[in-house]
Amino acid sequence: GHPEKITDWAHRAVHEMTVIAKAVVERAAGRAPQRSYFTGCSTGGQQALSEAQRYPADYDGIVAGAPGNNRINLIYGFLWSWLATHDASGKATLPSAKLPALARAVVMACDKQDGLEDGVIEDPRTCRFDPAAIACTASETDSCLTAPQIEGVAKVYAGARARDGRQLYPGWARGSEAGWGQYIINPGAPVRIALFRDWVFKTPNWDPRTFDWDKDVATVDAAVPMLNAIATDYTAFNARGGKLIMYTGLADPVVSPLDTIEYYDRVVRANGGLDATRRFYRFFPVPGMAHCGGGTATSTFDALAALEGWVERGVAPDSIPASRSINGRVD
Repeated sequence: GHPEKITDWAHRAVHEMTVIAKAVVERAAGRAPQRSYFTGCSTGGQQALSEAQRYPADYDGIVAGAPGNNRINLIYGFLWSWLATHDASGKATLPSAKLPALARAVVMACDKQDGLEDGVIEDPRTCRFDPAAIACTASETDSCLTAPQIEGVAKVYAGARARDGRQLYPGWARGSEAGWGQYIINPGAPVRIALFRDWVFKTPNWDPRTFDWDKDVATVDAAVPMLNAIATDYTAFNARGGKLIMYTGLADPVVSPLDTIEYYDRVVRANGGLDATRRFYRFFPVPGMAHCGGGTATSTFDALAALEGWVERGVAPDSIPASRSINGRVD
C-alpha cells in the first residue's frame, strides 16, 4: 500500500539481517566475525550496491553482479521493449521462434571485430548490426524479419526514451537477443507492470499503451525514487577500507550491460577518476555472458575468492580466472 515504506524496509532488510547474523556468530563463537562479505546478482546485485551506499560499515567486501540498481528506469526499459514487440491485443509481433536466427546474424556480423572468431562479441558497443540485414525478401520464415519486426528490434536496441528524446534506459545490447524471450517477448504483459498498475496509478486494469512518456515518467519518478540504488558517493565505504567488485555479462538480456557501464562511468567521475576508484571498486564486464551466468562466454569464475584476496591480502584483482563449461565439460 505504501511504496516508500515498503521499499525502505526492503533496503533495510539486508542491513538488519546482517546485524542479526553478526550477533549470532558472536554468541556462538564467542567473538565477532573478523570479516564480513556480501555477494549477490541481479536484485542481489542491487542489494549489494545499496549496502555499500546506505550501510557502508556492514561489509568489508562486496560482490555486485549484474545489478538492477537503476530499478525504475530498468522497468521503463521493460515497458518500452514490450510495447515495441507486441500489438494492441498483447500478442507478440516478434515471435520468440525468430530469436535464434536474429542472435546468429548478430554474432556473424560482429564476432570477428576483436580479431578472434569464437562466437563471442567482445564489446557490443562497437557492434552496428542492422536488423534489416535479415529482412524477409519472399515468404516469411523464422529466419527473417518483416518490416514491423525490424522496427521493433531497432526500438529494443535503441532503448526507452522520454517524449523529448531524453534517454531513460539504454537498449539491450546486440548479442543478447537469444535471451529476449523471458523478459521481453513471452510475457503477456510488461515485466514489473505492478509498479505502474498497483504502486503508482492504482488502477487494476491499467493499460500499458496509455503510458505517457512525458508526464507519466515524471509521476513515477516522483512517486518511487527510493526504488533505486544509483548513488555514486562511496566515500564512507572507501574510508573504512571496503572493497567492491562488480561484474556484468555483456550479453545480458535482463539488465542492460550498457546501463551498468554508464553507472560505473558515473562512479569513476564522482570518486576522483579511474585510478582512485580502482583502489576500492573494480568492474569486470564479461563478453558473451548472459544474466548472472550462461551464454557463450567464460562465465564460470569466483569473484568472491578474488574479493577475499583483495580484502585479506591486499591483492587487487586485475583479472579473474574464468572458464566455459558446455554440458558440464570445460572446453
